[in-house]
Amino acid sequence: MPAVTVDNLLTLPRVPNARVATAMERPVTSVTTAPKGFEGEGFPVRRAFAGVQLADLDPFVHMDQMGEVEYAPGEPKGTPWHPHRGFETVTYMIDGTFEHQDSHGGGGLITNGATQWMTAGGGILHIETPPEALVMSGGLFHGIQLWVNLPARDKMIPPAYQGIEAGDVTLVASADGGSLVRVIAGEFAGHSGPGSTHTPMALVHATVAPGSQLQLPWNPSYNALLYVLAGSGRAGAEARPVQSGQLAVFGAGDWLTVRADDRQDSRSATLEVLLLGGQPIREHVEHYGPFVMNTRDEIAQALEDFQAGRLGTIPANALMPHVPDPNPVRAEHTGI
Repeated sequence: MPAVTVDNLLTLPRVPNARVATAMERPVTSVTTAPKGFEGEGFPVRRAFAGVQLADLDPFVHMDQMGEVEYAPGEPKGTPWHPHRGFETVTYMIDGTFEHQDSHGGGGLITNGATQWMTAGGGILHIETPPEALVMSGGLFHGIQLWVNLPARDKMIPPAYQGIEAGDVTLVASADGGSLVRVIAGEFAGHSGPGSTHTPMALVHATVAPGSQLQLPWNPSYNALLYVLAGSGRAGAEARPVQSGQLAVFGAGDWLTVRADDRQDSRSATLEVLLLGGQPIREHVEHYGPFVMNTRDEIAQALEDFQAGRLGTIPANALMPHVPDPNPVRAEHTGI
């Protein structure tokens, strides 16, 4: 970790320190630890938002850290075909490879630093699964899936897909040259990420070297969340301790601070964090399985529409989860 990096941070443009006399640093209001679980066909996840009030997450609804896991041959797993309505899914693959296909024609490989941004809107079917070669060989798998809510006026917009390759991500360095900041969506001090979002938001993956400090200006109208992918450090005006698998929620302010501990654990030489925030929608949310709507009646309608086939059709050339043959026939036994 991570797949996208540079040899010399000093060659990158810098984000200046955000501290100014009229600005306020954001405090940390809570720190929670993500429980572990399983998703889809059985791949391990950490539920990053568990135990956090929806009002503090708005406009985000759900986030899973997928892995980090080193699969043995035959172990990689994905999801079956399934529906979505009412929000956007953002799949950021840090290490490893996923294939995606949806009923609206979107899809492709998501690999090593790439991001898939799928707008479910009024309804879509899709699948995410490791390719056959990865299933057979095994290997490292680590990524994030984030659900971004859509306001009521946009719940039923047509589905859409955007693939953001690793090379499309905007790379900048912190003022002290000790942090690599990957801007996937949003804007910081004139540096914009490639992600096109319906809900105004920012999404950043930062690598902070031991003992280094990252200060980022942060839109005061956005909320601000920090999820620790690996390592340990301190966050916010009061330097709250945070470590791998924990989510910090920031309070109000104009900028935020993350500092890596001087010594990191054996798993990661650096502090790896995902920073995200957005313009709160402030609408009632009804969340049931793969549907995120505003009312229970809309959830019931989504279920009815899915069962009636109105959310899309699995294409004829559909990807399917690869299941290794438990008793493969060797060529030398067949005379081939």
